Amino acid sequence: MSDDVNYPSYLALDELLTLQRARSTPEHPDELLFIVVHQSSELWFKVLLRDLEHLATALGKRDGGLALWQLQRINGVMRIVSSQLSSLALLPPQHFAQFRANLGTSSGAQSVQFRAIEAASGLREPWFLRMIEEAGPVDPAIRRWLDRPSLQDMFLEYLKQEDASLENCYLGPGPTLHFFIAEALLEFEMEFGQWRFQHAQLVERMLGPGTPGTGGSTGAAMLHRSTSIRYFPRLAEVRAKFFTTK
Repeated sequence: MSDDVNYPSYLALDELLTLQRARSTPEHPDELLFIVVHQSSELWFKVLLRDLEHLATALGKRDGGLALWQLQRINGVMRIVSSQLSSLALLPPQHFAQFRANLGTSSGAQSVQFRAIEAASGLREPWFLRMIEEAGPVDPAIRRWLDRPSLQDMFLEYLKQEDASLENCYLGPGPTLHFFIAEALLEFEMEFGQWRFQHAQLVERMLGPGTPGTGGSTGAAMLHRSTSIRYFPRLAEVRAKFFTTK
């Protein structure tokens, strides 16, 4: 243990606590809350991307136990991301209006880490790829995931290597490790969808249903549409076989 390392130096608090730079003059008392929530989200996104990388590695090594553990942690982090986002409900809309102009063209859609998480999770729809390309040079953090199989494809390949099938996860003799991994993947999709819905609700509550977003988007309307995004449609299809009328 190094004697010259302590709590402030280990966490680089002298630097960290200077990064919340309000642009309102005089500083609006609620702008700090707005900045901290979004900076915290980006820090958690960094953790999620690291954990998604470890999940992909575990599936590639056919380590189902590690993959399940990693998914459980990913889902726990997603719940934290949603929970801390809810603190924006403490920001009255009239207060946000007083410093919103200082955001310029800032938009959550410009978050490279968020787009990388979507790519890592398996988003490959044409509209998503077109949006990424039209935004300019694709950031390496996004490109590296787009050049790899989706999480759903990784899981299906894992099952193939295990001489198993997705159907057997649900229609087999009983719950198996493969079943719990499939359920954890669907839980991740659900947690992500709930975060999207909560985000849409907060924006609508703050700006109203028709107010454009700061980055020129359609605001809450666009966010509500995003709640229908699915990362693991194949898993949902097999699960639904229990309720398909023949």
